[in-house]
Amino acid sequence: MSAENAPATIYRADYRPLPWTVEHVNLHFHLDPTATLVTNRMACVRNPAVEAGPLRLWGDGLECLSIQLDGQPVTPHPSGDTIEIGLPPDSSRVMVEVVTRINPQANTSLSGLYLSRGGFFTQCEAEGFRRITYFPDRPDVMARYTVMIEAERERYPALLSNGNMVEAGELPDGWHFVRWEDPFPKPSYLFALVAAKLGVLECVTQTASGRSARLQVWVEETDLDRAGHAMDSLVNAMRWDEERFGLELDLDRFMIVAVSDFNMGAMENKGLNIFNTKYVLAIPKTATDADYAGIESVVAHEYFHNWTGNRVTCRDWFQLTLKEGLTVFRDQEFSADMLARAAGEAGAASARAVERINAVRTLRSAQFPEDSGPMAHPIRPDSYREINNFYTATVYEKGAEVVRMLHTLLGRDGFRAGMNLYFRRHDGHAVTCDEFVAAMRDANNANLTTFMRWYSQAGTPRLKAQGQWDAANARYALTLSQHLPHQDAPPLPIPVAVGLIAPDGHDLPLHLDESENAPQAAPNTGSADSAFTRVLVLDDTEKTFHFKNIEAEPVPSVLRGFSAPVILELDEDDEQLAFRMAHDSDPFNRWDAAQRYSERVILSRAANLSQKAPQPWLDAFHRLLTNDRLAPAFRAEALTLPSEAYLLERMTPADPIALRKALIRLTRELGTALSDACFWLTHSLRVTEPYRYHPLDAGRRSLANLTLRLLVASCAEHGVSLALARFASADNMTEYMGALSALMASADDAARDAALATFRKRFNNESLALDKWLALQAGAWRWSKRAVPTLDRVRHLMQDPAFSLANPNKVYALLGVFFRANPGEFHADDGSGHAFWADQVCALDARNPQVAARAARALENWRHFTPSLQTSIRTQLERVRSQPNLSADVAEIIDKALGEKNAEGANE
Repeated sequence: MSAENAPATIYRADYRPLPWTVEHVNLHFHLDPTATLVTNRMACVRNPAVEAGPLRLWGDGLECLSIQLDGQPVTPHPSGDTIEIGLPPDSSRVMVEVVTRINPQANTSLSGLYLSRGGFFTQCEAEGFRRITYFPDRPDVMARYTVMIEAERERYPALLSNGNMVEAGELPDGWHFVRWEDPFPKPSYLFALVAAKLGVLECVTQTASGRSARLQVWVEETDLDRAGHAMDSLVNAMRWDEERFGLELDLDRFMIVAVSDFNMGAMENKGLNIFNTKYVLAIPKTATDADYAGIESVVAHEYFHNWTGNRVTCRDWFQLTLKEGLTVFRDQEFSADMLARAAGEAGAASARAVERINAVRTLRSAQFPEDSGPMAHPIRPDSYREINNFYTATVYEKGAEVVRMLHTLLGRDGFRAGMNLYFRRHDGHAVTCDEFVAAMRDANNANLTTFMRWYSQAGTPRLKAQGQWDAANARYALTLSQHLPHQDAPPLPIPVAVGLIAPDGHDLPLHLDESENAPQAAPNTGSADSAFTRVLVLDDTEKTFHFKNIEAEPVPSVLRGFSAPVILELDEDDEQLAFRMAHDSDPFNRWDAAQRYSERVILSRAANLSQKAPQPWLDAFHRLLTNDRLAPAFRAEALTLPSEAYLLERMTPADPIALRKALIRLTRELGTALSDACFWLTHSLRVTEPYRYHPLDAGRRSLANLTLRLLVASCAEHGVSLALARFASADNMTEYMGALSALMASADDAARDAALATFRKRFNNESLALDKWLALQAGAWRWSKRAVPTLDRVRHLMQDPAFSLANPNKVYALLGVFFRANPGEFHADDGSGHAFWADQVCALDARNPQVAARAARALENWRHFTPSLQTSIRTQLERVRSQPNLSADVAEIIDKALGEKNAEGANE
């Protein structure tokens, strides 16, 4: 694609309602792999609030066979893939019929209607529906749908669509039909169709009001024994939403369908969720504890969209975080509640902390780098060229953090009141982020005017905290200041949860001196007892808060529970960090103290590889590892070093090779220092009972796998033999992968390669298990000088039958992990990794631009790297940009990477 042919930039400020919208859609599908006929009859109505204009219909690569207006053929006025139909000025309602022919078999983009393993599936978000038929394909056009599907019965016995099945029957020549009606208006991006040979797991249950609901999980017949956890997760999500938010399932039937070829994780189509098999299928033999947790979370996320996304949807794609940020927050709360309930009262706080830690780890590894690069944008962008590129960590994860801040500021009851008002006002409508915040404001009589700045400012704020103890007056002054990426940006309201720790390790009761502080405490965040944690609201550039009755100099614990998505700058020495690792009552901040201490040690080592691991750091980790008062799951998180992606953002300039060397050496030294404790814990933590997915068991396995890896990395004589024994005796995938991951850290190449070969043979017919096998090798570090460069290994694996460039899961497992999660190997000095990246982005773009764009983003932050790496990367970015017929998806990523930043933090 040349610069001249690039899609125009779309601006939020240019939004205008359409002069014609759609009230009802009647779709008829005559399914054929290469020539599907789609008849679309639309009842179109004039929008009286908008100046008269033509009926505008969008299409993408369609073969239009005919168009009729009130039964009469018409000649449309095409403009590219858009059709405009001029209508009489006095018309208020017309019937439009469009007949198109499409070729699902040739649709390798997996957007619109496509084939997977012989069946028909759809993906319409964001703009896939226009690849099926001409339509005013925007989220603010909400219509009721009736869908008739005709297909060969033997090849496609299951014919599914949104809503409720109202009719089914036989047709001549071995064909059959099913008719579906969805009683609720929805935008076209929520349309779904499935026609395939599938089995179904069914559960009939009751809603809280006593109405019967049929829940179904559709999978291939051979996978029915793997759908049980997805069904349990769906039932749990349904109950939780009733209890927490009073929201019931509104359909007689709710369906999940698993498909192996899917660009994303799952899609919340009304009543017919379509899922990547990765987030449905699970048995102990092939799924890890993390897989079970992921399925529970994603099933809940898509189910929760039934209200936050479907019943109330977004007016335009700029408002995407309205549904995604809110729903990520809801699924995080659900996961935390599920873990806490399973862990029991004694382990609930720790279980919640582990969920919070995982969310923040993702934010720091994925969203913080995004916020500092050329693709930086507010959670509600002001412009885009290709909407598929804005399904980002900013919109999802940072969006969830913004919603969480509202929850913190308003309290649980106040947030629930705001949600209730939001649905009362907007059920059945397409709305904006402003209307969501307005409901929160009005339900609580709160002033949230400045809070909307979180929706419009890009970049990660920096929060600086400085404390001063006044011994004579037993007072402590905490000065908070915020520093925004753009100097002229107005200050944000930042909720900062704070505690003060006494020298004996106990929290001090907090009493703000109201004579010097206007009351600034929000409701308790749940991170600790409200008497010992206060949520201070920093709504100015700088503010000082005074605490009284502080008889001894405290150690501040700032940003407890990660109460705001900011980078905390707090001047703590090593002794204070070790102290908080041992004593901070807030589990999140205890973990964060370990992360901050490790970051300091790692970056210092990367700058001077001749250093040794400091003994106080090793001692602090030993105390944490052996503290059996802490849950194993928490200890496993606290002992896990910060991600390379996050650490590279903290380096100036980023040097991935030096960082990798530092990490390898420090991991070995840590394993050596902790070897006795690791050996004992690896044995004592092993779960000997039959596998169950339970947070207590999962925590034990997590810590045992981590200690095993440290043993192997330390080159301890018994480390490799213990990992091999664990691999040989494993009876579940968590233990298989734990042992195999440990062996990947071994200098014994023969032992590692033999285990990899055994795994490949044992799971030869298990596609999802082989994805793990691919990913593990793509992320391999070189622990010995004899080890093969990972790029050579990746090239070899691309020839393995387990890999396919046509399947997104395979691409993400092998290429995605190598590009995004293995910087020490990807950024080789000779530039070979960058040239390989360019080759694969171009190959992917020819068949699936969305997947190619994800791969392209691996180098968007290239300006952060050392000068030599910048030169190599720029050469390959320019090579990709010069390709003829480059997709709009990839072109936007490359253009922004190569271009200059605009005022929003992104590029034009």
